[in-house]
Amino acid sequence: MKSYKDLDIYNLAFEYAIEVHTMSLKLPKYEMYEQGSQIRRSSKSIKDNIVEGYGRRKYKQDFIKFLIYAHASLLECISQLEMIHTLYSEIPTSHLIAKYDALGAKIYAFIKYVEKDWKV
Repeated sequence: MKSYKDLDIYNLAFEYAIEVHTMSLKLPKYEMYEQGSQIRRSSKSIKDNIVEGYGRRKYKQDFIKFLIYAHASLLECISQLEMIHTLYSEIPTSHLIAKYDALGAKIYAFIKYVEKDWKV
């Protein structure tokens, strides 16, 4: 693995952040700086924490810490998607929630791998 771009979890997080960004632009104008901003920041935080953790991969505990941050941001993102789904049912979010659920499982599995088998 030569780059964080080799991580499946990073590539999925990046792809989903683009989808969330695009979806958030369909929110009412008055939500652009409230719900829209919050969902965009939480979705982008997932990929950013994976990258920052990878940058600290030499220090296994730091790597794990940032992967946990990524997972926490993912949970926040799901919560935001659920709120959007409740408030604006005309904006489809179910597919994104399912994608983030699957990504959360992959991040969790990767954390377990790093804890047990990661070699600096």
